[in-house]
Amino acid sequence: MSNLDRQASPTVCGGRGFVVAEPVRELLSPRRVQLGESTEVRRLLPNLGRRMVGAWAFVDHYGPDDIADEPGMRVPPHPHMGLQTVSWLHDGEVLHRDSLGSLQTVRPRELGLMTSGRAISHSEESPRTHARFLHGAQLWVALPDAHREVQPHFQHHAGLPLVTAPGLSATVILGALDGAVSPGTTYSPIVGADLALDAGSETRLPLDPDFEYAVLAMSGEAEVDGVRVLPGSMLYLGCGRSELPLRAVSDAGLMLLGGEPFEEEIVMFWNFIGRSQKEIEEARQAWMEGSRFGEVHGYEGERLPAPELPPVPLKPRGRVR
Repeated sequence: MSNLDRQASPTVCGGRGFVVAEPVRELLSPRRVQLGESTEVRRLLPNLGRRMVGAWAFVDHYGPDDIADEPGMRVPPHPHMGLQTVSWLHDGEVLHRDSLGSLQTVRPRELGLMTSGRAISHSEESPRTHARFLHGAQLWVALPDAHREVQPHFQHHAGLPLVTAPGLSATVILGALDGAVSPGTTYSPIVGADLALDAGSETRLPLDPDFEYAVLAMSGEAEVDGVRVLPGSMLYLGCGRSELPLRAVSDAGLMLLGGEPFEEEIVMFWNFIGRSQKEIEEARQAWMEGSRFGEVHGYEGERLPAPELPPVPLKPRGRVR
């Protein structure tokens, strides 16, 4: 999925400067962004004061939207580099096309995982005949320097492992949770899981104290370590936790995101992750010239032009907690 912000500017992320080495409860509010013709998203990462959670560098939550009489999601061809995109749905379908020739419909609780490596382009859209509601999350995982030139590829996994407890069903999207391991390819220590909680249930989820974590609220109402979270919000939890108390006020859907703190500093601009402004400038130029990122076939519409790159020097990040 694309960042469609036409006023995008380079942002320095990663490094240890923003990592909280102890358990905290930091509730993040979203920024609303229009995505395509009829989809509005709630952007949780990057956020003011919170750029990443482990290798998770970008989080959008959208829906549930009634698209019965609407085209639904329409994201034209656009480029990516230096990252993986994770498509995750609770309702609806998304048709993925990319410059490798992949054509795949992703459905609820199925993993659509695209690894850009050095360069790829793709589009996403609701099928012409689609379900009434569209509800999901789109996330990016930053690739570490050793793997950011990896060969681009797309993976689709319809069956994912489950972790269950009374009142809880957790689908392991990426990485490992309580011994269950996702088949999705990862390049750094990371975890992503979809948590379905029954109303009135209380449980404790095992965590890795070396990871930093956040919980994205998808639906319903729940308490995470005593903090009530509502759909479209995200609770940053810091590091140093071996378990996470959960209580469902109603039937609730959450996403657990975590990983080892991402030590490298990265530069994010539009749909690119690099290590310098020069790399970003070169990638933008390549997309505008029609080179390097390939071509997406079959999408009815023009590809996205890249926004202008402002000539503002990047400043180092200095916050340490």
